[in-house]
Amino acid sequence: MTAIKICGITRAEDAHAAMALGATFLGFILWKDSPRHVEFGAAVDIIRTLPSDVGKVAVFVNPSDRDLIDAGNFGFQVAQVYEYTPRTIVANIRVLRAVRLAPGGEGIEPEVPGDETVLLDAHDPVLHGGTGRTVDWPRAKKIAATRRIFLAGGLTPGNVSEAIRLVRPYAVDVASGVEASPGIKDHARLKAFVQAVKETV
Repeated sequence: MTAIKICGITRAEDAHAAMALGATFLGFILWKDSPRHVEFGAAVDIIRTLPSDVGKVAVFVNPSDRDLIDAGNFGFQVAQVYEYTPRTIVANIRVLRAVRLAPGGEGIEPEVPGDETVLLDAHDPVLHGGTGRTVDWPRAKKIAATRRIFLAGGLTPGNVSEAIRLVRPYAVDVASGVEASPGIKDHARLKAFVQAVKETV
């Protein structure tokens, strides 16, 4: 089954609902300019209540090495990073680079070397995720044929099956598509999204 990442978690009740439904990863946005921002301490309080088999993802924009080290030390297993160029090897957390696909391009720009797993998101000059806009799925399909990807950008319970069938990503990532308002999850939409993913072959 395609892995599922529910991003923009700000409340423990949403984290536990997503986990109970079968989410593989939960994302906590630590970038202060996001409408789904959660303070680091509040995010840590939530992840400490979650079992080890749920992936805890700290979402950053241009983090320092210290940010990544602290996230790993406090229980996050993955750092999803926008506008980040690795400077040193951070041993206690996996780095997942997020790439915003601008219209008209080919492949990944800027290029991410090797077969490194990446998250593909819709391009926006200001926002970093949570735009509600889909990426170029045919372009994402070509990228997914050469490396493992998380597919984000405008996914909803209504379109996620189509996206999976076309792109064949390792994981799908949703934030705004399962919300009542930014940072507040709609549990009925969460259930519908997860069910759609599970039923897609």
